[in-house]
Amino acid sequence: MRILVVGAGAVGGYFGGRLVEKGEDVTFLVREKREHQLKEHGLHIESVHGDFHCQPKTLKAEEKAEPFDVIILSTKAYHLKEAIDSMTPFVGEDTMILPLLNGMSHVDDMMEAFGKEKVLGGLCFVESTLDGSGKVIQTSPIHDLVFGERSGERTERIIKLEDAFSGTKANFRLSDTIEQEMWHKYLFITTLSGVTSLYRAPIGPIRDNVEGADRIEAVLSQAAAVMRALGAPLAEKIEETLSGKIREMGYSMKSSLQRDMEKELSVEADHFYGYLLEAADRNSVEVPDLRLIYGNLKIYELASR
Repeated sequence: MRILVVGAGAVGGYFGGRLVEKGEDVTFLVREKREHQLKEHGLHIESVHGDFHCQPKTLKAEEKAEPFDVIILSTKAYHLKEAIDSMTPFVGEDTMILPLLNGMSHVDDMMEAFGKEKVLGGLCFVESTLDGSGKVIQTSPIHDLVFGERSGERTERIIKLEDAFSGTKANFRLSDTIEQEMWHKYLFITTLSGVTSLYRAPIGPIRDNVEGADRIEAVLSQAAAVMRALGAPLAEKIEETLSGKIREMGYSMKSSLQRDMEKELSVEADHFYGYLLEAADRNSVEVPDLRLIYGNLKIYELASR
């Protein structure tokens, strides 16, 4: 199976690299700067699950190649339009597209660009980053990629994809309830990213503060209310489950959105929170804490300019 990974960053580089390590036919669609890094240093993964180094196959948007069987997309939401444009020439009639972005609004964008039948459901849990030389640093036991047909069916193509993903040093898991799992992760990320970016602190001190602990519960409740108003297939007691998960997280755990703010990088304010606020307005759901978080992120964006 010919696999194209859009980008070779902290997420795409990690999971794509693990597939190369297994022996799959993987190509990375990259910009010129990243291509130069990879040609000079190779793709280097430094991980608690074992290191790996290779000289990967790369492709740039202006180059020609036959359509791929599957395209894995793991860019940030603010790069989505550029990513769609760059990968379009490599999408064929039978290409499966597996987006790993957080949130949900990108699914509509992908379906509009490529058609409903080509877009799979997907998400990942991995703590990884790039260092100054472009090395992928992966630091925690969790390195999961979850995928599936959005309908929940076990189609012939998804079984073939499961086979291609099997046997790697990362956890690739086929899900029959991928839509629900995507919404659950969206709810979790909305809460964790929201409170850690708002307080500019890891989750531990926030939990230990009465106001911080109350805000965690408020964000969970408000975000879940909006999602249910949208018809999201949330589990009945998902707020309790995720609240427990947040209580069990390491004291120094930070969200990737918070880390991006600390590095003065762009953030996914509209993709995460703007989407929910628009839905809240349409459905008359009161979400004061989500508005506070969104305002904090938009002010950060203005100040960064």
